[in-house]
Amino acid sequence: MLNLSTLFHTSVEDKDAFLDNLDLTEQDKAQLESARVDIRNCLREGIPAVLRAQGFEGEVPCPRFFTQGSWSYKTLNAPAKAPQQADLDDGVYLPMTFVKQTKRPSKASEIFFAAAEQALAPLVAKNKWDMDTRKDTCIRIEISKKAHIDIPLYAIPDEEFMLLKASMKRSGYDFVGDSAIKADQDVWSALPPDSVLLAHRKEDWKKSDPRPLRDWFVGEVEVKGTQLRRVVRYLKAFRDWRWPEGGPSSILLMATAAPLFEAEHGRDDSALLNVVTGMAASLRAGVANPTDSNESLTERLGAENVEEAALAFEDFEKFLRGAIDCSSPEQACAWLIAKFGGRFPNEPDWVKVSSVRDTVAAVAPVPAASEIVGRNKSA
Repeated sequence: MLNLSTLFHTSVEDKDAFLDNLDLTEQDKAQLESARVDIRNCLREGIPAVLRAQGFEGEVPCPRFFTQGSWSYKTLNAPAKAPQQADLDDGVYLPMTFVKQTKRPSKASEIFFAAAEQALAPLVAKNKWDMDTRKDTCIRIEISKKAHIDIPLYAIPDEEFMLLKASMKRSGYDFVGDSAIKADQDVWSALPPDSVLLAHRKEDWKKSDPRPLRDWFVGEVEVKGTQLRRVVRYLKAFRDWRWPEGGPSSILLMATAAPLFEAEHGRDDSALLNVVTGMAASLRAGVANPTDSNESLTERLGAENVEEAALAFEDFEKFLRGAIDCSSPEQACAWLIAKFGGRFPNEPDWVKVSSVRDTVAAVAPVPAASEIVGRNKSA
């Protein structure tokens, strides 16, 4: 039996393990961060200016921002192959009372999108970026062939807007759920007054609060350890190599992996195997959004694609188990490179032979209840 963990993750500085190879380069990360700052500054000044120019009277609030998604979860991987891109999601928020100044909600969402796009246009042209307005739930700014920033637009209760105003520099989160209410009538009374609403190009406004998902995943990592975050990144890396486009969504991978995860001290290979072993059955049984049991993430993927994913993970499990159980480090590396691509290190010398004792020691200890001491244990 082989210990492949060092191939996945190591603290040794002169070794580039798989996890290191999944990280964005410092240049790519800096480019995304710089673009986010420029976009925020542009929208902070531009949206109020555009709205005032369109005749809105009174004070127009400066929008607030919240970074969402894998960037804030710390599960973002560099793209594995074209046409994949690194994705940063940065939500833009206005207070509900201001948005409600428009009598018709459909008009309000349309105005919000138009104002943001008009404000961004000079910046996009200056930097020779591309603006994609075809997505229903956001504005996408492609800053390079390898990266883009998605900008969803939200209306939030005024008290939450003030909290966001007071903590603009906090890290945020991203998830745009499909399950939500739809305003059947074109009146604001049809919309819950205390909800976070996402502007939608076709459906006006949808109830969609990204915070519960972020809180759920952060809570899972706090309870189960940072190894869970690494395992999710390995799953996403497998997905990206197996499916250049499409495949299971990141939230589906997270929601499927978390209940299956069992910590293995110093053994990321074994922890990954624990999860992969149960993936196919879980996908076939159906996986719900962990923050909304009424939303099926597998239904969103579709039955045919779910079965394709289940078969892919069954195959992946065979390769990973075979790599751990085999006696040849060279063969183990070859099998894992087949499933992860060239970013997985071909370093047989890093592989250790693992004894049964080592395997048992890798399992995190579970505290047992103290035995109650009585006067006498004999009959």
